[in-house]
Amino acid sequence: MNQKYKVLQTYVLWGIDMACILLSYLIATYIRYNDKRDYGDKTLHYMICVIFLLFCVIYTFLADWNRDFIMRGYVMEFLSVVRFVAIMLFVSIVVVYFLSWADILSRFVILHFTWMDVLFTYLMRLAFKVALRKHISSENNVIRVVVIAERDMMDGTLARFSESKGNFGYKVIASYCAEDGLQDLTGKLITDPFDEVFINTPNIPQGQLQDLILGFEEMGVTTHYNLELPSIGKATTQVGEFMDYSVLTYSMFRSSYKRLFIKRVVDIIGAIVGLIITGIITVFLAPAIKLDSPGPVFFSQTRVGKNGRRFKIYKFRSMYIDAEERKKELEAQNEMKGLMFKMENDPRVTKVGAFIRKTSLDEFPQFLNVIKGEMSLVGTRPPTEAEFEQYNEHYRRRLSMTPGLTGLWQISGRSDIEDFDEVVKLDLKYIDNWSLTEDFMILIKTVGVVLFGRGAK
Repeated sequence: MNQKYKVLQTYVLWGIDMACILLSYLIATYIRYNDKRDYGDKTLHYMICVIFLLFCVIYTFLADWNRDFIMRGYVMEFLSVVRFVAIMLFVSIVVVYFLSWADILSRFVILHFTWMDVLFTYLMRLAFKVALRKHISSENNVIRVVVIAERDMMDGTLARFSESKGNFGYKVIASYCAEDGLQDLTGKLITDPFDEVFINTPNIPQGQLQDLILGFEEMGVTTHYNLELPSIGKATTQVGEFMDYSVLTYSMFRSSYKRLFIKRVVDIIGAIVGLIITGIITVFLAPAIKLDSPGPVFFSQTRVGKNGRRFKIYKFRSMYIDAEERKKELEAQNEMKGLMFKMENDPRVTKVGAFIRKTSLDEFPQFLNVIKGEMSLVGTRPPTEAEFEQYNEHYRRRLSMTPGLTGLWQISGRSDIEDFDEVVKLDLKYIDNWSLTEDFMILIKTVGVVLFGRGAK
């Protein structure tokens, strides 16, 4: 399972375990005492629950008992939960004894707490397991892998992918034999949607693979190079692991998945607020768009997202319905150098469209893309398919992060930038220096840009 989902799994299970402990203890206390006042010091009574919660924190992060959670079956999961609760009770009771709190410990409460905690924890974990497996195996979230191997190792490599216990969330989308030549392989893969590469070529000198690995690095694609020698003793390596292989991993990703998880939470919260505002705006904009020109209120177009995935982007329609057909007639008047099209007085833009573009109101429906995970609040600009087909390895790295509603390009006066290479430079600067602080700063500056209409035409 990908490291990003391991982090998600760890923190969600920790939250589930903590919530179940707290809920079970409160219910057990209520059943035992209800309105009675015969359980002594209330503070000490609930301190027992605090000890349970502290144990949960320590056991989760130090013992790492959830490391094989995604692979465990129903019976093994139940036994794991029972073991967790049993160890928690044993350790906590020992602590209570040494703290001389035993006199306020109710056997009735502990008995009911035990079976309820086992039941609640088990059911919540099963529900999360089903949801997590479905999420990481979906087409939008599965890690798409390109395999490069020697011909006589190809079948075994692909079989290991399908049989490995750690293959949840991975999907091999293409395979290439190293003997067939690796020249310009990265160039052939530019427009293919894939996330990672696995290279299994132990009999080919590493120097011959340098240009290939550098090409994938230029694209912003994580590359795993197999270091494992078959049938060499029982020694273990300290490099890394990928699909039960010992690998050396090359990656341009320099942050932590914990920060990406926080970024996603912020995206969801922001998208919910944004969709509420979009609903209000629609009440006023929909009639204006309809009266101004015939056609739908909303416009959708296929764009290219993270690592080449295609998705439908949504906007309020700001152009006449034949805008795409008329674009070819206007190519000669393109004011942008490179792969993007920009024209200050574009005749395809409607009167209402000019207003909503100036005020960036046309972008609000993209909050739907954000909540679906296809876009982020902050990121790079998602290209059209026509633009993407002209990309090279350098341009492709723009897509190594999820595209966003806003970014460095938007707050740097997007209408004043007339060279696509400048857009790429800003996007790669954002990717290479990404941080949560930078995201918040961009969001704040975006509000100023939208309010004052700076950089939008």
